[in-house]
Amino acid sequence: MSFFGGGTDMPEFFNEHGGAVISTTFDKYCYVTARHLPRFFDYSTELVYSKIERVNSPADLEHPAVRNAMNMLDMREMRISYEADLPARSGLGTSSSFAVGMLNAFHCIKGTYASKERLAKEAIKLERELCSEAGGWQDQVAAAFGGLNRIDFANDDFSVRPIVVAPERKRELESNLMMFFTGFTRFSSDMQKANHIADKTSQLKEMLALVDVAEEALTNKTRYLSDFGRLLDTTWRLKRGTGSSISTGSIDMLYERGMKAGALGGKLLGAGGGGFLVFYVEPDAQDAVRKAMSDLLYIPFEFEDGGTSVVYYDPEDYDLEEAR
Repeated sequence: MSFFGGGTDMPEFFNEHGGAVISTTFDKYCYVTARHLPRFFDYSTELVYSKIERVNSPADLEHPAVRNAMNMLDMREMRISYEADLPARSGLGTSSSFAVGMLNAFHCIKGTYASKERLAKEAIKLERELCSEAGGWQDQVAAAFGGLNRIDFANDDFSVRPIVVAPERKRELESNLMMFFTGFTRFSSDMQKANHIADKTSQLKEMLALVDVAEEALTNKTRYLSDFGRLLDTTWRLKRGTGSSISTGSIDMLYERGMKAGALGGKLLGAGGGGFLVFYVEPDAQDAVRKAMSDLLYIPFEFEDGGTSVVYYDPEDYDLEEAR
């Protein structure tokens, strides 16, 4: 869930101007199961997601991320399955969460330890280089590290710094955020390509400057947390100016409906075009906002700090050199 700085995590921007985002992970998950495929079948690789693929070479897989990841890490004779709590193409980093989780599982099968930094960098390489998907770096880093963080980007690299917020203030932030599913889904990489305009540098610089202001609003106990909510509205209106496909007439109407009902600010999550709307709403206005958005699915959530993790690991005694 990206709050501030989205778009400044693109290498073509941050390598010249620097970049930073404030984001958090929360308690909706992607699950990847990976193990070697027993040699009873007339195929050597099985992939189960929204469809089932059974092939004799990873190169024949249609799923680009799995195909390229297996090639990158030399994975063979695999059975891989994927499921998620949230729909794909909805703006909440599900593709990057899958990429990070899959790479984590592959390293476990190979018996190697992969740090969160390594997983993030490999996922960036996988999605942005090997799969040629347009977009920034923040989703891969957030999925790997987890938590409420400030992520800075410069010189083809990144650094992650947890944002230290008093526990009661963090709980207040969590309870004042309301998320709704618009029902629209899209490919983030397609949105990035569609959102290309001649020059959006000035808007991105303003969005970058807001990261410092928003971080101070979170961490300074003398500030009202409502300032953070109002800044969300500011950054959303700036983001809408960075591309014609960021928002649609329908999204704009939904957003304004939430604001008129009492939200202090909010934004569409992800690259734009649909997915999830998040609003900052103080307790006395939450019933009104929920009523105003009653035709959308309300998604309760809680913050999460763990990032990618291995739920179950059992080393396999499997000889890849043995003939099938």
